[in-house]
Amino acid sequence: MVAVYDAAGHVAGEAPRSVMRAEGLWHAASAVLVLSGDGARIYVHRRADTKDVYPGLHDCTAGGVVAAGEDPGETAKRELAEELGVTSEPVFLFREVFAQDSVRYHAFVYTTRWDGPVRHQPEEVAAGWWTPVAELRELLADPRRPFVPDGRRFAERWLAEG
Repeated sequence: MVAVYDAAGHVAGEAPRSVMRAEGLWHAASAVLVLSGDGARIYVHRRADTKDVYPGLHDCTAGGVVAAGEDPGETAKRELAEELGVTSEPVFLFREVFAQDSVRYHAFVYTTRWDGPVRHQPEEVAAGWWTPVAELRELLADPRRPFVPDGRRFAERWLAEG
């Protein structure tokens, strides 16, 4: 079960994930930018081809949908550990609305620093690598790059505000 939000960003109930996707219900998700300890590199990955949203595209955030009764910060921490094996503490950056086609959600965007090993959850991540932040700027500026649209937007805002 996932938390269902209204368009204004308030929790309005809960629904099975399949219903939320099928009906394009407003929900919330956490997204975490994973930086190296010195902040010079960011972890970029390719999503598994079996993902229900944006399969096979690149992303520079780890995260997922807020479960019913879960705080977005808890979601960020849980998703980091599940997807990448990262156990550092996420730090809140900003909140943003993302709406494209049937994907409509309130994003809670975080960052974290990590120099430990990265272990991919195969159902979520096909491959991953550390990328210099300066190179990420170039990748995101190229509209032909296969980045997920929400992760692209959040990274661009982070870079602009950083």
